[in-house]
Amino acid sequence: MAGILCYALHNDEGVFNKNSLGAISEAAKLAGEIGGEAAAVVVGDVADDACQGLGAYGASKVFRAKSVPEGLAQPVVDAMAKVIQDEGFSYVLFGGGLLGFEIGAGLTARLGAGVTMEVTDVQVRDGKLVALRPILQDSAIAEVDYVGEPGIIIGRLNAFDAVEGDGGSAEVVDVDVELSPWSTKAQMVQRGEQRGEDVNIEDADVLVAGGRGLGKAEGFAELAQPLADAFGGAVAATRAVVDAGWFPYAGQIGQTGKTVAPKLYIAAGISGAIQHKVGMQSSENIVAINKDQNAPIFEFCDLGIVGDLHKIVPKLTEAIKAKKGA
Repeated sequence: MAGILCYALHNDEGVFNKNSLGAISEAAKLAGEIGGEAAAVVVGDVADDACQGLGAYGASKVFRAKSVPEGLAQPVVDAMAKVIQDEGFSYVLFGGGLLGFEIGAGLTARLGAGVTMEVTDVQVRDGKLVALRPILQDSAIAEVDYVGEPGIIIGRLNAFDAVEGDGGSAEVVDVDVELSPWSTKAQMVQRGEQRGEDVNIEDADVLVAGGRGLGKAEGFAELAQPLADAFGGAVAATRAVVDAGWFPYAGQIGQTGKTVAPKLYIAAGISGAIQHKVGMQSSENIVAINKDQNAPIFEFCDLGIVGDLHKIVPKLTEAIKAKKGA
């Protein structure tokens, strides 16, 4: 089968992750071009209607493994490996996220497959998938095709848009999975993490990120949060301010934090060191506010504002509120 299998991550309420939905939408589009079908694996006791609802994003089938716990990579590897081998899927496509990376790597080792990570685009050539990924600090694009099956493609965060259509209801197929001995060694104690706000920074369309230029911890509440609220976005931070105790680690962006790719990224008082850049450089639009005209962030931002953020940010906040009629 020239089909494409995805993993549909969900929270404890059965709500599916945006990046997973994006992967399913992308898989459906690509499957149509190669003459196959798109399907998804769901683990845990997820309701029938929630699983069937993935059909709206292009999944023709949903393989549900009720006995497999959500949130741990190795049990999901067991489930996906079984479905791939039983059904003969040619490709596996993951949306961005740490769990997807871990599951994808586990499948690669388990099945002796080829894998491409940090993929930003997938194309069909001669009836086969070709994965495109940036290399050399995004200065070039590598094109990767696969000599064997399955080919495993792990997208960069927010690389694929979730497109809800009228695809109808997906067929739900329950599968029994025998967990490997090592897959039961870890247990989920508690799921979830503090982010400082209810908004998931990895899913936010607008992020206002603060650095040491905010001057103090209160700068997040006084400057960054009001601007984020005006946009309907979320607040994030650099490692320096997290290390200083100004902001929770869960909101840290960069090499040792999270990777994000919002539609708009506003960097307030951030110098733009390479460690931070790697976590946000895929943002569609980057606006930098910094009083240091030589700050590295001005080398790769789309719009740079040299000035005092303590004066600029409040005015920007008021302007956005006025524009929205708040």
